[in-house]
Amino acid sequence: GHEKVLKNLLAGASGIDIALLVVAADEGVMPQTREHLDILELLETKHGVVVLTKCDMVDEEFIEIVREDVQDALRNTFLGDAKIIRASGVTGEGVEEIRREIDRLAQHSEQRSIQGPFRLPIDRAFTMTGFGTVVTGTLASGTLRVGDPIRILPEGIESRARQIQVHGEKRDQACAGSRTAVNLAGVGVDELTRGSVLVPP
Repeated sequence: GHEKVLKNLLAGASGIDIALLVVAADEGVMPQTREHLDILELLETKHGVVVLTKCDMVDEEFIEIVREDVQDALRNTFLGDAKIIRASGVTGEGVEEIRREIDRLAQHSEQRSIQGPFRLPIDRAFTMTGFGTVVTGTLASGTLRVGDPIRILPEGIESRARQIQVHGEKRDQACAGSRTAVNLAGVGVDELTRGSVLVPP
């Protein structure tokens, strides 16, 4: 059933600049770990951190075996030189180190290009009283402005951007890399699905 979540993963991950690849220390690299890594590579993700979770559940020797397995799986990928952090949700081990590493990587991430057509994969669609249909996602490329005509793919539905919010604030436009909410004109929420994409006509 893992293939059923891939469309959702693609919708959410297409705007990600930094990936957090999580591997359970009691299981090691699984087929879905490799699939997620392949997707991140196809999306041309440049930076990331690897977290070995559940380190409280296994001994040091097993953790080291899993770490080596992870390093082998990541060789020749964008995570080949990524920091591997041991963590535990139970003991709190590694949590602060993960935060610090994400902050460090964020300071060095590149601004996405605003050139070319806008592309917004939908990760949520809902109705707001008084506004109608709203979709959210991370703008993967380009710039989307209030009033822009929109085509929703693969459905082929035509619409326009009535209102835009970026990180919860009303804006006249959204640029690539921004978490964006778009109020769509003339579209019912039941016509949309997660994983559809807003593009110019």
